[in-house]
Amino acid sequence: MKKALLIIAKKGFQDVELNGTRDGLVDAGFDVILASTEAGECMGKFGAEEEAAVALQDVDVNDYDRIGFIGGPGASNLWQNADAKRIAQDTVKTKKPLGAICIAPKILAAAEVLAGKKATVWNEDGDQAGFMALHDVEYTGEAVTVDGLIVTGNGPGAAEDFGRAFASL
Repeated sequence: MKKALLIIAKKGFQDVELNGTRDGLVDAGFDVILASTEAGECMGKFGAEEEAAVALQDVDVNDYDRIGFIGGPGASNLWQNADAKRIAQDTVKTKKPLGAICIAPKILAAAEVLAGKKATVWNEDGDQAGFMALHDVEYTGEAVTVDGLIVTGNGPGAAEDFGRAFASL
């Protein structure tokens, strides 16, 4: 069975984005594994409880067919996380599909895997498009943007479309 890894914040992942993305992957025949900064219980922004099977430091991208980052307020802490950036870089190096939704595309930009590419991001505060521009990313403002093997989504409203697009790469 194909395996997808979804990376969520230990506290404050976006429940709707996780569910929409996971549903798209499961519907396409993927087994979905969750990872976070530590293995164990994770708490969503709206109270969902999920179990991360693996810690970021232990992730080997070769074990998965695609890797995605889920947004939410907790994800904003991951853009400076060395393991999260390594995972994004290794996913691109191995030519596997990479996804990020909501604020999580900021992680990909910080990892320098979006340079010269088109992407979208949650930008209701107006700050994230500027962050993308600083990292040589062409911000599209679309709900879902696909550029090569990278798909980005702009938030909970795009979760199902993002999940389907991510599964189809």
